[in-house]
Amino acid sequence: MAIKVSLINMKGGVGKSTLAVNLAWAFADTIDGWGRRVLLVDLDPQFNASQYVLGDSRYYTRIHKAKVPTIRDIFEQHGAPLVPNSVLLNVPIYWYSSPSNLDLIPSQLELAYTLRQPAQKEHLLAEFISEVEDRYDLILFDCPPTESLFTTAAYLASDYVLVPVKPEFLSTVGLPLLARSMNDFNEKFPYRQLQLAGIVFNESDEYIPEAKKSKQSVRGVANRYNWYVFDIEINYSRSYPKGAREGQPIFRTSYARWNRCQEFWDFTYEFKAKIGL
Repeated sequence: MAIKVSLINMKGGVGKSTLAVNLAWAFADTIDGWGRRVLLVDLDPQFNASQYVLGDSRYYTRIHKAKVPTIRDIFEQHGAPLVPNSVLLNVPIYWYSSPSNLDLIPSQLELAYTLRQPAQKEHLLAEFISEVEDRYDLILFDCPPTESLFTTAAYLASDYVLVPVKPEFLSTVGLPLLARSMNDFNEKFPYRQLQLAGIVFNESDEYIPEAKKSKQSVRGVANRYNWYVFDIEINYSRSYPKGAREGQPIFRTSYARWNRCQEFWDFTYEFKAKIGL
């Protein structure tokens, strides 16, 4: 059975999709990484994770032009049940040929239309994942930064929540909302008991005084809710947006600094141990 983790923060702009994609690559890579079977699920109508992992041109040819099923089709099943293999897209890792250890359930802008009639759709994602999770070791859900049908769907399908936080002004604004959201969910669905894996400082910069104050504020909120804060921080690097353009993880992006790659790998060690993978 796969370990299932949702990346969520009720505040946007924290580098959530970038972290989700780089974690997926790192755990799926059979040469430099962990060599695990990974499924990345893009639950965000902005579909940043899908574009990052595929690149603009491959997204257009493999998803848009080919009209393949996306995450929207899981929520909008009409008539015959959705065939799992039709929506699981194998992603070549770097220059390797398919099949790789990484699969993607892509998203699209039209996913937003699902919110017009959200009733009775929360369980559909969990039901789909239950049919395929024995194929994977790790399933990552990249979630939108708002409370919605997709948040509940991710909770129902997940074991853990990972919270990326960018240490800046108002960095704590989404945390009480997340605490309330998870508490309401656990009360409504007591058989699930979703766990918070922890908070990770993402796109951090230890040399800015405001960042230090923000980290103190976040740790204060974390202490209030008894939430774990990861020891390893992921510092800002221009190689992350460059990697998105190149379609590469941080550790394969051209001219990426060694220390930034190493701290990312250090985080994967801590993350792996925390979720028991």
